[in-house]
Amino acid sequence: RHSIHKLMQSGHAMKVLMVKLSAFGDLIHCLPALDDVLARDDVDEVHWLVDERFAFVTEVFPADVRIHTVALKGEHPLQAAWQAIKALRSECFDLVIDLQTLMKSSLIAAATGARVFGCDAREVKEKPATWLQKSTFFHANERHVVQKYRHVAAAPWQTDEEAKQAMAYVPPKIHQALHDVPLPDGLPDKPWVTLSLGGSWQTKELPDRTWQTLVAGIHAQGWHPLICWGNHAEYEKAQRIVADGRATVLPERLAMLPLCALLKQSAALIATDTGVLHLAAALDVPTISFWGPSASWRSGPLGQQHQQVESNPLCGPCFQRRCANFTCMDMIRAEEIVACLDRIGQGDELG
Repeated sequence: RHSIHKLMQSGHAMKVLMVKLSAFGDLIHCLPALDDVLARDDVDEVHWLVDERFAFVTEVFPADVRIHTVALKGEHPLQAAWQAIKALRSECFDLVIDLQTLMKSSLIAAATGARVFGCDAREVKEKPATWLQKSTFFHANERHVVQKYRHVAAAPWQTDEEAKQAMAYVPPKIHQALHDVPLPDGLPDKPWVTLSLGGSWQTKELPDRTWQTLVAGIHAQGWHPLICWGNHAEYEKAQRIVADGRATVLPERLAMLPLCALLKQSAALIATDTGVLHLAAALDVPTISFWGPSASWRSGPLGQQHQQVESNPLCGPCFQRRCANFTCMDMIRAEEIVACLDRIGQGDELG
């Protein structure tokens, strides 16, 4: 930290690399931390390293952020990592902010040759990753991931006293203008509510029968259910859900900017804890989300226009991708979600 302070005192405009390789929703949660660094007068350039599979998310990053990709899940991950390291080393960064703090991110961050700041060692799954960087100690009141990412991003500039304070929650925001982005064809004439079927984890998926009841409830309220999807399995699930024709399934998987434009025109988004949920919230779209294995207090959109339906099983939240006694999503009732939507339709204050 002392070397960073010397740079600050010298008036040197710093070049910063931020590292968060994945995934969709996590990258959206990092936006406030990115905005914090971009706003600093002593930072001249901000670069971002992302896994090649999730580079599409960076299309909504501020235009002045330089993006680097690495294919760690490709056919030749070691070669890809080495190529990325050589490219990053040539940039001569002054510091690196590792928002992932796993071995793969920490090794690449350390290999740049710059000073690296990372997450709280007490919360890191792969402990050796913390040996390669300066850990940030999270405050007990920093329960939400957005707060934690902001704390790591502030750590290089904080005094010891400032480092002890909790960072405030700031909602992620997409600053990009979308008025020139065309909407897909075949959209319904009346106002629609977008449903995202993605679960990312098997334990986050809502049963088909619950979706079917939800579609009927949305239709009964006078909205048109519009279903977006991200892969073939989700598309097949959508077709099962709308067998009665009371909803529209998008004919194709939307790219990032068309998806943003679609969400902006939606009356609301209904989804589980996925990237599309967090994207919609960052676009100021009202959201209704349902929670089982993960926790809304940790990663959910916060604010008056965002509502959460919690299953609250005795065994949760477990944050597990698989479960031998899967009950939490079965506990979610479509009627509760429809009631949330009714409050949006009536213009009630959401809390």
